[in-house]
Amino acid sequence: MQITPALLDKAASEYNKYHPHSTTFSKCLFLSWHCSVGDCTFCYRSTIKQTEDPKKQRRRLASIFVEGLVSKVLGYDLEFITGGYGIYPVDEMVEIARVLSHIFGEKIWVNLGVMNKIMLQRFKPYVQGVVASIETINPDLRQQVCPSKPMSGYLQLYNNAEGFKKSCAFIVGLGESVSDLDLLHDFIREHSLDQITFYALKPVKGTPFTVGPPIENYAWWVAKTRIAFPRMRIIAGITGRRANDVGILLKAGANVITKFPALRMFGSKEAMMFEEQLRRSGRSFDCTLTVFPVIDWNALIEALPVSMELKSEMLEVIPRYVKRLKKTCVSSVRGQN
Repeated sequence: MQITPALLDKAASEYNKYHPHSTTFSKCLFLSWHCSVGDCTFCYRSTIKQTEDPKKQRRRLASIFVEGLVSKVLGYDLEFITGGYGIYPVDEMVEIARVLSHIFGEKIWVNLGVMNKIMLQRFKPYVQGVVASIETINPDLRQQVCPSKPMSGYLQLYNNAEGFKKSCAFIVGLGESVSDLDLLHDFIREHSLDQITFYALKPVKGTPFTVGPPIENYAWWVAKTRIAFPRMRIIAGITGRRANDVGILLKAGANVITKFPALRMFGSKEAMMFEEQLRRSGRSFDCTLTVFPVIDWNALIEALPVSMELKSEMLEVIPRYVKRLKKTCVSSVRGQN
């Protein structure tokens, strides 16, 4: 699994035939640290103690909505909302989807595990698509790395998701082989997926994994999938340490970059590297990871369709976000150049 210049050129050519010469950053929005499954061997949730009460490990709604609002202002898309199994009652998850769809001005995607038809219909006014975290396609490897998430559940999710778009998340670096590429592509065709998110494994202390995949291997999966599915939307995830990989992933055919901790690393050297890679790619982009705008946050929060109590909580939360982001903002440095 080694990317070559010829493979990259072919992937880029296929991308340019069917997609605009632009890109963006897409934000995953996590709702909780709790997961009632909690035994996926690569996941940080397998290394932390899960409480019996999910409420103790879930985020406040004010924090979730402020993060969504800040992300929208900075030009980010919302990749999906996620957070492990057993995090919120359905009513509350639907309310989260409702408010976030308002903030981002469109129906959102959800990665909330297996849902039945009745649950999905509750989300229908606010959600355009569902994401299945298949992680890896090889059945033997899946049994090892996510023993309590059988593929059958996600196949049922797809069957239940009539009228929704469909996507899956795939992690490169779990031990997959070259032959698994055909399994993945067959899976995409069989279930008529509209998009896919690739992630490069981020090793977590306390799990069996100690190294992530080289960019040459990671980009190979993206490029091969772009060539096989020229019209498909492909999202590629990077960590803070992989900011220099943005350019090759875009050339390999990714439409969107995700997973980079943009708010935590706002204005950092890694964020500047990210933006430099975007510029070098030649694609246009409307997001920023380095320049914090002047915004009337009170007015934005006041316009949200939430209770006065929640608005008051958000007004308490937003100054902490603004202070942290401005602390590392490089706008003044750019103004001197």
